[in-house]
Amino acid sequence: MSPSAFRAFTFDCYGTLIDWEQGMLRALRALPGIAADDDALLAAFARHEHAIQEENPAMLYPQVLDHACKAIAADFGHAATDAEAAAFGASIADWPPFPDSVDALAYLRQHGLLMVLSNVDRASFAHSASRLGDPFQAVVTAEDVGSYKPAPAHFERAKALLADEGIAPGEVLHVAQSLFHDVVPGRAAGFSTCWIDRRAGRPGGATPPVDVEPDMTFHDLASLAAWHRTGTG
Repeated sequence: MSPSAFRAFTFDCYGTLIDWEQGMLRALRALPGIAADDDALLAAFARHEHAIQEENPAMLYPQVLDHACKAIAADFGHAATDAEAAAFGASIADWPPFPDSVDALAYLRQHGLLMVLSNVDRASFAHSASRLGDPFQAVVTAEDVGSYKPAPAHFERAKALLADEGIAPGEVLHVAQSLFHDVVPGRAAGFSTCWIDRRAGRPGGATPPVDVEPDMTFHDLASLAAWHRTGTG
């Protein structure tokens, strides 16, 4: 697969560009009386987040996090207050980028259109975009399409926006950490898919498991940029 084949790069944000596991664990650890280990907390988050999104596809993401916080806390014997849940919902503004995200995005922007397909709302994403250096020419959020990935609406909107730029699905590389939320619907949309395996083969994490084969796999975004640089240099 040649790097020069791609005229656009679409990205998941949280887990791929922003270290949401570190961010959410820090916020959950602020709750009193939660003694579970990281893997148990992330598994609970993956379970509750997806269920809440399926039941409430038009709910804005801070409210999804609010509901998830209360459900996770209850799993481990704590009744989260409204204030605690709201603080977890607002914590997305503090979730940090991965160390390689800014430089890799700046490089890839020189070689194609960059678009984000994210399961958040516009206001929440604005904080993260600023932390990433605002490299995106287009943004599609759950707020925009009224549903959450892996539902196909993000990808349908992306294809329409890319078509306006004369870019076909076969010229798009979708880059994401979540096989469940992104690689499955990305393949269905006709995009090539790149799995950023940030957990380096460790099972678990904040996304549900699924059996799917991406077109390519790297452990970080810097490695994707290096592959592109080698193939086009």
